[in-house]
Amino acid sequence: MGSKLNSPHQKWRHPGDKLRELGPESLTDTELLAILIFSCIKGKPAEEILANFGSLKGMANQPLHKFLEIKGLGDVKIIRIAAAFEIARRIVNQIN
Repeated sequence: MGSKLNSPHQKWRHPGDKLRELGPESLTDTELLAILIFSCIKGKPAEEILANFGSLKGMANQPLHKFLEIKGLGDVKIIRIAAAFEIARRIVNQIN
């Protein structure tokens, strides 16, 4: 991991690189979403999509058709998002 960890202002080309270097807990919600949807969808950065729903929790509670209303967010990316939230739900249910 070397010198990249020593620089507090390290810039990564993609949040996946940051995840690989520092671990998933070091990423913001926006960076995690960007990994799922490949950062940008026809001019809509992950930050804008996340802001549209208010938070990751806000996204998790939306029906799939709400995601279809976001221009440029296609079936494959919506399915990735839905799968990620379902995995999270199942983990939470197994813990409780």
